[in-house]
Order: sequence, then C-alpha cells, then structure tokens
Amino acid sequence: QLQLVESGGGLVQPGGSLRLSCAASGFTLDYYAIGWFRQAPGKEREGVSCISSSDGSTYYADSVKGRFTISRDNAKNTVYLQMNSLKPEDTAVYYCAAIAWITTVQAMCVTVGGMDYWGKGTLVTVSS
Repeated sequence: QLQLVESGGGLVQPGGSLRLSCAASGFTLDYYAIGWFRQAPGKEREGVSCISSSDGSTYYADSVKGRFTISRDNAKNTVYLQMNSLKPEDTAVYYCAAIAWITTVQAMCVTVGGMDYWGKGTLVTVSS
C-alpha cells in the first residue's frame, strides 16, 4: 500500500519546538518533491515548506521563515520539519504530500493541489 504517514505532532508551549516526520511506505521518496502543509480550523490548507527531489532546493512560507527547517533523509525514506519558536498561530493539522513533477518548490507550496500522495495529518497545538 502506497502511503505517507506523519508523526511528531502534539501539544507544546509557545516558544517550544517539535520535529515532524513524514515517512513513506510502498514507494521511495527519492524521486518526489515533498511538501508540508497545514490547515487550521476554519481556514484553507496552506503550504508551509517544500523541498525538491533533485537539488534539495527549499521554499518556506513567510510566516515560518527563520523558524522552520525542512530536510530529507532518502536513506530513511523520510522527510522532516523542524519547528522552533512555535507560536499559537502555528496550531493546525500538518500534512505532508508528495508529487513526482514540479516546476518550482514555491509553485508546489503555493498551489497546494495536484499532489500524488497525501498523508492523513498530525495535530500540532501551541498553547500555554
């Protein structure tokens, strides 16, 4: 079965850190661009960060730039999102997605739709 599984979400205080993982099963992530997206209650899903399959180029939404870092470990078939200095407005369900062909990582993150695979999401709650 081809799937993406997110993990690492939870409850954290403002200013804290979490590391999300996106693991693939049934296929290899080597040839896919991977994105992290989030959806807060009552809001549309938005792109947080994306990473290409070829040269490792990355994109970050302005709201997370300087605080979040995306990385990939192809040997472990996993992509990570390190989230530091978390804010209450980062509270959302975080999803990872994979797509085999992109124009740019920015386009992938901004477009949101058209992905080949989606995970089911992991909840991140930032609250004191």
